[in-house]
Amino acid sequence: MLRRLCVYAGSNAGARPEYAAAAAALAERMAARGIGLVYGGGKVGLMGVLADTILGAGGEAVGVMPQALVNREIAHTGLSELEVVGSMHERKARMAELADGFVAVPGGIGTLEELVEVFTWSKLGIHANPCGVLDVADFYAGLSGLLDHMVREGFLLAEDRAGLVSASEPDALLERLEAWEPVTVTKWLDLDRS
Repeated sequence: MLRRLCVYAGSNAGARPEYAAAAAALAERMAARGIGLVYGGGKVGLMGVLADTILGAGGEAVGVMPQALVNREIAHTGLSELEVVGSMHERKARMAELADGFVAVPGGIGTLEELVEVFTWSKLGIHANPCGVLDVADFYAGLSGLLDHMVREGFLLAEDRAGLVSASEPDALLERLEAWEPVTVTKWLDLDRS
């Protein structure tokens, strides 16, 4: 059961209005299901859309932000809770501790980096929580293609690849995350390729 979902999102709204609409829809559906939001604590871009929407729907929004970003005045001051930490590394670790699952909506390199890190942690058995993407307007199609290519080329097991769920609609994504079961893979590499 998902109690809190960590959502990685852009600090910009992006080029398409669909991105903000999808972030808002995800936050609304989370609130309706009683799932709290854990996120980077910002008031700008898709991050702000997520927080404002879930709060407006009566849900919980917990932000985690390094002091340096708080000092730049981009912290959301109306959250259920804002935890201020010392570094980006602390931020990511704390967000992971607070969440039961992870989702990326459209965003930039920081969003991608955070998603790939928790997806890697899942593969390594550091956590047993679902990871997914809200694939708005095929935003993550390139990433899905790259992961499939890694499987074909022998760098990623198909079982591990299946650990990153994807959907274009929030309800479908939340259902897949709630139904997700961790896969135990005991062999990461095939060293005998002669």
